[in-house]
Amino acid sequence: MTTAEAKAVSSLQTKYEQEVVAILKERFGIKNDLAVPGLTKITINMGVSGAVDNKSRVEIAARDLATIAGQRPTIRNARKAISGFHLREGMPIGCAVTLRRGRMWEFAERLISVVVPRIRDFRGLKSKLDGRGNYTMGLNEQSIFPEIPFDRIEFQQGMDITFVTSAPDDEQGYALLKALGMPFRTEDQ
Repeated sequence: MTTAEAKAVSSLQTKYEQEVVAILKERFGIKNDLAVPGLTKITINMGVSGAVDNKSRVEIAARDLATIAGQRPTIRNARKAISGFHLREGMPIGCAVTLRRGRMWEFAERLISVVVPRIRDFRGLKSKLDGRGNYTMGLNEQSIFPEIPFDRIEFQQGMDITFVTSAPDDEQGYALLKALGMPFRTEDQ
């Protein structure tokens, strides 16, 4: 590992390697380090409202998503035509980005420690996983990210953020995310 790569290691990744792996091995009786659940990737998806009427909205959303993720997103096109929405097959309707390795850890750390606490009236995240150990959360606006200046926001745009884990079930996926610091709701709230 070069010096630049050593500096690029996120403190959340270090916490995972030094603390979380040991906690999960003990809790679930895992013998092999490679069998311990880990974070595989994070996907961020923006379905752009109003993209049918104004095609530049997708480009603006992609610019904001690139600023948030630190990586250029791909433009998502409609797979089929829906006449009720005036939507034709192939029209751009959203954008998405997949983060892996260093960028994934850096984004997860920023999301957990900076962004989530900025959510208005925050009482914790819902603790419902998808049945395979993966977790998806929705955000209503991109303005809670400190990288996006308020004066540059042209329209409010929500997004879905999915944490894909190597956990075999929801119990291990939840334990992984909780140990990483995800602020899930307690049962009494």
